[in-house]
Amino acid sequence: MLKDYITVENVACGAGILLFGAWLLRTSLGRNALADCPPRRNNMPFYLPFVPLFVWFVGASLAVSLTRKLLGHLEDWQGAFVDNLVLGIGAAATIAVIVFLARASFARRLKGFGLNVRRIHRDFFAAPLLLLAVWPLLLAAIILTTYVGRLIWGPQYQIQPHTQLELITSHSQLSLRILVVVVATVCAPLLEEMLFRGLFQTMVRCRLEILNSKFEIRNSTWQAVAISSIVFAIAHQNPAHWPALLLLGACLGYAYEKTGSLFRPIFIHALFNALTITAVLSQ
Repeated sequence: MLKDYITVENVACGAGILLFGAWLLRTSLGRNALADCPPRRNNMPFYLPFVPLFVWFVGASLAVSLTRKLLGHLEDWQGAFVDNLVLGIGAAATIAVIVFLARASFARRLKGFGLNVRRIHRDFFAAPLLLLAVWPLLLAAIILTTYVGRLIWGPQYQIQPHTQLELITSHSQLSLRILVVVVATVCAPLLEEMLFRGLFQTMVRCRLEILNSKFEIRNSTWQAVAISSIVFAIAHQNPAHWPALLLLGACLGYAYEKTGSLFRPIFIHALFNALTITAVLSQ
């Protein structure tokens, strides 16, 4: 019956398709979407984004290993709690490093970087619409990845869930679940958007603008969004997640370039992680 097809998921997909279709029509299939994006004046050297990237990946790994050795044997959930606590502290320290570098590198300091508190309310309400517009594409990427995986590895193939999602489903301790949710919906969006969009995408865009001007090539902004999205997806290390993460990264990069604000991609990222966690727990 018709009412069986009227579900929250189907309504959300239908609304997302309409929003994405309207965006395509309004922007000439996306070609003009970033024609008027604001500049981000900075004196950032090309290697600067790799400094916090090194601090995060190397520092966090060493801190987790050292903490495990110091605390000795722990139960599985206690070890997971300590790991996430250390990762959360490491994320906060890396965010502080990024803020310091941004203040020193951008012409308008943190405002030029995209952290203008006056935009928070607008970005907060706009974020769900942008995520809704790209939601059908994310679902299509997941379905296609699963289909290809089953063709290659057999009908039992399933996309391996993120480590944080496995922790939530395999452990019932409330303290661990709360910590995982905080890390996934607060620490990760702040750190990853400041790093991959704020620093890395800005650096790539500036270098491409210089290079493309010599050859009279346009669309440096979309190229920067594409490159940062690829790096963002690969950084998550699970190839099965890359197609969906690539599309999500493009949405996040577009939101940053279109508005010049980091708060919008941060809110989109946080909402995506929150919805994913909610979907897993509801099952």
